[in-house]
Amino acid sequence: MRHVCLIGAGSIASAHAAAVKAIPGVRLFGVLDPDEAAAARLAKAWAIPRRYATADEVLADGIVDCVHVLTPPDRHRCAALPFLASGIAALVEKPLAASLGECEELLSAAERGRTIVGVNQNFVYHPAFLRLVQAIDQRRLGPPRFVSVVANLPLRQLAAGQLSHWMFSEPVNILLEQAVHPLSQIAALAGTIEQVQASAGTPVDIAPGVPFFPAVSMMLKGNRLPAQLRMAVGQSFPFWQVSVVCDDGIAVADILANRFFTTRRTGNLDFADACLSGLATAREIAGDSLANAGRFLVGTLLPARRRDPFLESIRGSAAAFHHALDHRRPPDLDGTFGSHLVALCEQVAHQAFSPSEARPRPIRSQGAADVAVLGGTGFIGRHVVRRLLAEGMRVAVMARHTANLPAEFHDDRVVVTQGDVRDADAVARIVDYGRPVVNLAHGGGGGDWFAVRDAMVGGAVTPARACMAAGSARLVHVGSIASLYLGRRGEVVTGTTPPDAKPTRRADYARAKAECDLTLGTLCTEQGLPLVLLRPGLVVGAGASPFHSGLGSFNCDQHCNGWNAGTNPLPFVLAEDVADAVWRALTAPSAIGHSYNLVGDVRLTAREYVAELAVVLERPLRFHPGRPSLLLAEDWLKWAAKTVGGRRAPIPSRHDLLSRGLVASFFCADAKADLGWRPEADRERFIEKALRVHRN
Repeated sequence: MRHVCLIGAGSIASAHAAAVKAIPGVRLFGVLDPDEAAAARLAKAWAIPRRYATADEVLADGIVDCVHVLTPPDRHRCAALPFLASGIAALVEKPLAASLGECEELLSAAERGRTIVGVNQNFVYHPAFLRLVQAIDQRRLGPPRFVSVVANLPLRQLAAGQLSHWMFSEPVNILLEQAVHPLSQIAALAGTIEQVQASAGTPVDIAPGVPFFPAVSMMLKGNRLPAQLRMAVGQSFPFWQVSVVCDDGIAVADILANRFFTTRRTGNLDFADACLSGLATAREIAGDSLANAGRFLVGTLLPARRRDPFLESIRGSAAAFHHALDHRRPPDLDGTFGSHLVALCEQVAHQAFSPSEARPRPIRSQGAADVAVLGGTGFIGRHVVRRLLAEGMRVAVMARHTANLPAEFHDDRVVVTQGDVRDADAVARIVDYGRPVVNLAHGGGGGDWFAVRDAMVGGAVTPARACMAAGSARLVHVGSIASLYLGRRGEVVTGTTPPDAKPTRRADYARAKAECDLTLGTLCTEQGLPLVLLRPGLVVGAGASPFHSGLGSFNCDQHCNGWNAGTNPLPFVLAEDVADAVWRALTAPSAIGHSYNLVGDVRLTAREYVAELAVVLERPLRFHPGRPSLLLAEDWLKWAAKTVGGRRAPIPSRHDLLSRGLVASFFCADAKADLGWRPEADRERFIEKALRVHRN
């Protein structure tokens, strides 16, 4: 029996846990993560008997004989080295390491420890790709001649402005994080890449002196086949196809759609061949599409039979690695394969990415300030910091992530520290000067209701208590109108409107926001917290995604499925107007003890917003009106399917669906009177600032 320990309890760990559990003769024995809470959650979810905080603890136990290294790429080397050096086999998540030098260290350690290191390039085991490989190996279309891959990939972190992620710290990192997937498939088909010619598109600066290259093209010569790759990230239309041109047809693996199809000749006259071959290809695509739909329904009703292509690829990669260990031989995707891909990424970066002469100025981490801003690096936070600087203020900012910040955070008047808003000591350090505090952090969090509540309410209460302890002049807490019930048409909502009286019937986010408001209100009235509560509406503007969930659900950018008919005015507000209100709330004499809803004077309907956005982006965007009764019925069907499948899911709520429609009316005269707030009132200027800023 082989005993496996997962090194890292992050988002990918559950997929590896499921993969290990499915392999005969392998036991999921331990999880190592210095974050005790994360390790405990994973151990509980997968019945893992042991939890460790350090590699030394694992080695001292003497039971683990294989590890899966699931840490971020820049930690792969230090996470894997002690185990390889001790003779313990390691399957390392892609990329093998953050540089070729680190890869060579891992290979040397494995050689000294007389053990095996593999790399989890799992898309080589993607179901559609495996079918393509089988067709090529069996010569169904004759000898292969050329490989072409087009990977048009979304990038959630880029869209959300989460630019502190490792992949943005150096230009080569986007290749190591994203390009290694299609490159691994090319290497599996074309063989070892011996020559490469690469070029990149125009870079964009994501921070002062930090260029980002969203697109790159490569011509590659393998020892078996020539190939080409065009990869672009942050794209609105996801598309990833691997094509192999053969003597008698073309084989295509559509990775994102999990389809495999071919184009070939029929032997008929040209006019008939064009028709019949097209119908044959259409039949293959339709067959796979229907099969995928069937697998989805079966997996929803019977989770034990779930066949998600990504999870299948992880299972295939892990199974192949452990099968190789069983036979005491290196896996096909061994350390040498992983090292080759890292070397290739470095070579491409050297050719395609011109080094920037500019260098970001170090961000100051200490100094005097007039105001403390928690969570100031987010979308609204960036606008707030910009406004405070425009008013001549010195700003202390605390955020969880502080890499690749925009220009305003490099201003001499800005001090940036790293910390979690739920960490009482970190919060106390930044507010311990009696100055006013702005809290824009929501605490993060995911999972069940209890995890969401602990994160969000904790992210509100911890700064509040720190402000009271430090004698802060006031706390400006930026919440959300999500805490209110907004499902009664014609009801007028003001700053004095209380949070939803039925919060348990709301989704977890809205429920937690309501609890935050109530808790802070109690601290204000009973313990003297100098609170000003701001509740922005649907915040739009530069730096945010234009596809706002307040309009409806976006299964893809092109189609917005509305929460209702989409004819009621929506409570939009510009981010810069929210920032203006925050600045005014810091000093307004009568604001303490009051709540203000921040809703602008230009209130487009969902239909109008989508129509205007379609013109701005020159894209065929569509708004699909929804009916709450039908949406509720759909939610009940989803709930029933999950329940039958043994998964826990929140009970659907008509109360929550109606509130999402935002049919209530807002009256913001109190914010205008008390704060002197004047949001944008001109429709054309609003559209310019809210929508036209997203024009390419």
